[in-house]
Amino acid sequence: MKNSLSILIFCFFISVLSFAQENKISIKSTFNPDKDELLIQQEIVYYNSSDSILTNIYLHNWANSFRDRKTPLSKRLIKDFRKRLYFANEKDLGKTTIKNLSVDYESTGFFEVEKQADLINVPLLRALKPKDSTKIEITYIVKIPSAEFTSYGKTKQGYHLRFWYITPAVYNKGWHLMSNLNIDDLYESATDFTVEINVPKNYFVESNLYEYRTEKENFTNYYLVGKSKTDIILSINKTKQLKTFKTKNTTVYTDVFPTDLEYTTATSILNRELLFVEKFLGTYPHKEIYIDKITQSKDPVYGLSQLPDFLRPFSDTFKWDVTMFKALSRKYIENTLLLNKREDYWILDGLQNYLMLEYIEEFYPDTKLLGEISDKWFLKNYHLAKQNFNDKYPLVHQFVSRAFLDQALITSADSLSNFNRKIASKYKAGLGFRYLKGFLGDSVLNSSIKEFYQNHSTKTISSADFQKIISSKTDKKIDWFFNDYVKTNKKIDYTIDKVTIIADSIEITIRNKRNITAPVLLYGLKDKEIKYKKWFTDIENSKTVTIPKEDFNKVALNYENFYPELNTLDNWKTLEDKIFNKPVKFTLIKDAQDPYYTQIFYQPDVSYNFYNGVILSVKLHNKPLIARNLELKFAPSYATKSNTVIGKFSALYNQYLEETKIYKVMYGVSGVTLDYAPELSYKSFVPFVNIIFKRKSLRDATSESLSAKLVHIDKEIAPTEIKTDQDNYSVFSLNYNYINPDIIKEFRYNFSLEAAEKFSKVGVDLRFRSLSTTNTQLDFRFFAGAFLNNKTEGDYFSFGLDRANDYLFQLNYLGRSEDTGFFSKQFIIAEGGFKSVLPTRFANQYMFAFNSSFGLWRWVEFYNDVAFLKNKNNPLYFGYNNGIRFNFVHNIFEIYFPLYSNNGWEISQEGYPQKIRFTLTANIGSIYNFFRRGFL
Repeated sequence: MKNSLSILIFCFFISVLSFAQENKISIKSTFNPDKDELLIQQEIVYYNSSDSILTNIYLHNWANSFRDRKTPLSKRLIKDFRKRLYFANEKDLGKTTIKNLSVDYESTGFFEVEKQADLINVPLLRALKPKDSTKIEITYIVKIPSAEFTSYGKTKQGYHLRFWYITPAVYNKGWHLMSNLNIDDLYESATDFTVEINVPKNYFVESNLYEYRTEKENFTNYYLVGKSKTDIILSINKTKQLKTFKTKNTTVYTDVFPTDLEYTTATSILNRELLFVEKFLGTYPHKEIYIDKITQSKDPVYGLSQLPDFLRPFSDTFKWDVTMFKALSRKYIENTLLLNKREDYWILDGLQNYLMLEYIEEFYPDTKLLGEISDKWFLKNYHLAKQNFNDKYPLVHQFVSRAFLDQALITSADSLSNFNRKIASKYKAGLGFRYLKGFLGDSVLNSSIKEFYQNHSTKTISSADFQKIISSKTDKKIDWFFNDYVKTNKKIDYTIDKVTIIADSIEITIRNKRNITAPVLLYGLKDKEIKYKKWFTDIENSKTVTIPKEDFNKVALNYENFYPELNTLDNWKTLEDKIFNKPVKFTLIKDAQDPYYTQIFYQPDVSYNFYNGVILSVKLHNKPLIARNLELKFAPSYATKSNTVIGKFSALYNQYLEETKIYKVMYGVSGVTLDYAPELSYKSFVPFVNIIFKRKSLRDATSESLSAKLVHIDKEIAPTEIKTDQDNYSVFSLNYNYINPDIIKEFRYNFSLEAAEKFSKVGVDLRFRSLSTTNTQLDFRFFAGAFLNNKTEGDYFSFGLDRANDYLFQLNYLGRSEDTGFFSKQFIIAEGGFKSVLPTRFANQYMFAFNSSFGLWRWVEFYNDVAFLKNKNNPLYFGYNNGIRFNFVHNIFEIYFPLYSNNGWEISQEGYPQKIRFTLTANIGSIYNFFRRGFL
């Protein structure tokens, strides 16, 4: 990056005079590594390029977003279940301290926007007319934060700075204001930069600007300059991080370099990538591209690096090529097409992923989604192993759309779920461009893209500019794309209802199953070879089309996955007379949906309880990797300890309700046979209906549900006993659940009603868990339960103080009938929630219980419980206990050590180890939900 200083400055100012209407930022700064600070004197020349008269100017001050736990960034990270910034030490925080601010050499007031510490409002002393400019001078100190929060800041190696300087917000029919939310989408106008920075002599500065370095006696001066730039990144380290690759037209500076590739090979690959992008977009206006590993790692190539390294499914050349192409094409577009990435991100994502699809199609058309392991004997028969690398795009779209978790492409980026923002919405945008390519033709789309890029490079624009260009190049209707595909989450789904052969032609009835009318592509196939294809439009409900009868034996819709579709299983019909349209295929565990087969999956399963021992099962089901509405499961099992054949089954239908406040209704029936005591089994049969309500938004992690079920239990009894009402019974259960799993303040509650022949009762379970300002956990729970009527005998259906009877068999007890021994100490918090066993253990009238725990150190807590129990013909009983709780993984792995209770000082009593309780779950669903928080 070194050039003669005089030539560099001369060229820069000549270019500045040629385009005098761009903002200018000049920075003089000193880096102080002892205090992790940048001392900055900054000058901003702001041009009013709008038609409005401005009375104030807003500045983005994203370095201040690390100031404390009240900033939008900290709140955003909490929603993502990341609490490091919220509980960070003062030395790890970052902030901006403004010493002075003046406008046109006159000191002026300024203030932060309310609740947005990273936005500054600067009132102007004189109104700024269109085409006029004003000069803002600021002296400030930036305290550099730890890179643990967003990956930018102080790293283990040095300092990697992004969004570190104050910059004007964009005014375009109003101010575009945005706080830092860790989605790297700061909206800036093209700006001419000069940055002068002094660093200690043992430090090097690298950036995405031209550089001139001057060695001084006690420090090194770096002079950095760039024209029509945005997003200036500084890397300050004690060793140089970047490698330089000189390609035909552009120099690439990057620390994302291969360890096993020779320099000439890597340069050749980069040159090919740049020429490919240039073919689609046109000439890049800058002479260099800077690609840093930290930014690249936040937007990786999903599906490339998620498989374990020991499998080595992809060659090092392929991995580096695809990784660099994604990063390079992204920078190529973002550095020049200056859109509001929070509101108009879809056009950038669409372009970048379309280029990715085209690049893979041209240079790696035969590369499989699973790489080289697709040919391994244990995978080669799977449909997923036969998918090409580009097939991941429609697969991911189906994954979210079949679960109705997709969002419109115009949804603000800060309102997208993390999965949609990082993957699914990007893929949908890229597939949309490929959809347009197929429907309009290569020349129309590609020429529109090139014109859009060349005419708007380094200008602030919007997706509407692209719509105008492409609409002018075709007579075909494309309103469906911009109005429905982009602006809604309507789902495309067509099917072939009927095929009739008439003489030398074929009549095909195509039905639209959804509420979007979009073009469909019809194929004629000879086995899997394409013999015919044609686009059809305007199919709102049903339409019969006629095609010539040629040499093919199948007709299909969307055979090449040109466009994302909700369900592709019913997209084809055979022209041959067959009893079964699709043969049955058995597959181990799971697979992607195969349109040519009726798939049945078999899955080995191992579970355990004390009475059956190790349970070996084979689960037969019809659920592929992508969810389907009807789910069937049947699992015959062999119990090794009881030497019996047991099992379970379920049938479930998911009905999604898009236009209501209900997310889905689940109708189902399930049954199970297991042992509940030594050599005694039970059978359950449970029809149920669950109503899952929609969240306020997909970024909202709360859940709300209403469930009703009728539980039939038939218990086997010992030969010497007489069967009672406790051995064969039916209970109707109604539950309302609300869960807000916030990482700082978690709140959940449950209201329940149970009714049986001889009893009915109600209950409420309220739970609140909070982290204090010192990251100490506080856990509170209140339970109240009362019988409305109770004609039962004994305590089988009573409320339990230290252990719920679980007569509905819904808690995962490993030894549910044990009174002594290890498994009797298993604790699942329910009803009374006590850890100590007191003289009065049950309540057959009502119970009130309060459980609490307080953090002492990390996962060590002090717990305390109190309860009131009322039994018929007995006085009110007051119970209490306390002790130490080791809360290793909340509700998954915990250990309780009792101290004091109604029994006295338990720690000093005989047999104390028998009083220790534990929580342990082997439920894969619970563990998965715990670790996936903040992603989906």
